[in-house]
Amino acid sequence: MSEPRPSPTAGQFVLGNRLLDLREKAGMARDGAAKVIHVSPATIHRMETAKVALKIPYVRLLLKAYGVSESEAEAFVGLVEEANKPGWWQRFHDVLPDWFSAHVSLESAASLIRLYEPYFVPGLLQTEDYARTILQTGTLGQTKPDEVERHVALRMERQALLTRPGAPRLWVILDETVLRRRVGTAAIMREQIDRLLESSRIRNVTLQIAEFAAGHHSGAHGPVALFRFDAPELPDMVYLEYLTGAVYLDERVEVASHYEAMDQIAALAAPAQRTKEILKDFRKELE
Repeated sequence: MSEPRPSPTAGQFVLGNRLLDLREKAGMARDGAAKVIHVSPATIHRMETAKVALKIPYVRLLLKAYGVSESEAEAFVGLVEEANKPGWWQRFHDVLPDWFSAHVSLESAASLIRLYEPYFVPGLLQTEDYARTILQTGTLGQTKPDEVERHVALRMERQALLTRPGAPRLWVILDETVLRRRVGTAAIMREQIDRLLESSRIRNVTLQIAEFAAGHHSGAHGPVALFRFDAPELPDMVYLEYLTGAVYLDERVEVASHYEAMDQIAALAAPAQRTKEILKDFRKELE
């Protein structure tokens, strides 16, 4: 059986999806593919959805069964070898949960990231002190000080993607609650608002505030992250987090519903220039 890999890279998502397309184009059912490499149909499904690593011998046999030419198969195998390499975030495996490792991988590969956050500033825009305070108080007291610092370091390293060459577009909508909920001291909040103002000046970052005056909207159910990718094989994905884990959605209907909800929130939220004024007003309140 293929080696379990609970923290897939974005490349593994892409290649698993390609294997699915190749099998369907070959007119082969999952049962037939399973017989080719002597595994269960469930394992074929896990390979195609990046739930397990893609083993090179299995991939070669499947590509041959799907009628893929030798040259194309060799190119595919090269992509598998590259995708199986651990991402930079694997250095934080000691504190990075499996369910969030996939998030960091998708975040790193995305061309567009859209976030709605009703509770806290998202990790990509947090200051060290703001992140540290949340991590110290938001884990039911189960995180040790050295683990907190490792989490903070990971969060800060994730932020490098916003200014790298080929950086994704980041579009964030914060509920007004995020500003009104004090995290740590007034000084920590002032620094955090300063960071938001600085971030709003980055060319690929759009920041909006959903004010209370805008009323109820479809995003009131909780935070959501949407990922879009340049790779056509990788579908748009929705990330929904809860206390001890997360759910990843890629079904077209579910993704479309979340995009529609996000568009509705964006239409009600303050535009970028008004958002800067709101942030400056809150900054003054903290002085």
